[in-house]
Amino acid sequence: MKYLILIYNNPATRRLWSEFSDEQRAEGWRAYAALDEEFAASGELIVSEALADPSQGRRVLAREGVTTTTDGPFAEVKEHLAGFYLLECESFERAVERASRIPEAAFGLVEVRPVMELT
Repeated sequence: MKYLILIYNNPATRRLWSEFSDEQRAEGWRAYAALDEEFAASGELIVSEALADPSQGRRVLAREGVTTTTDGPFAEVKEHLAGFYLLECESFERAVERASRIPEAAFGLVEVRPVMELT
């Protein structure tokens, strides 16, 4: 079964990250690289990506053959999606165990959702 592990960001974690030294930020990136390697070595990793700030995104509306876009951010929210892992795990419990290793889990900013099988 595939599981999407969503990693969120909020003002407190953004502030914490901005206060890190360059070495602390590098250590944070190394922690993610280690998770990527661990998840890949287990055969569970399908893909992992960090996402750009929502202000760099566009909302797309396609109606009656006309496509328009709106600049972000799109909603007044404190949290936004910062990245994700797509894993194939033997169980939901295994996906949750993997998600608990992500640093943002310490702040309650990690969500696990099963991927729907569309047949």
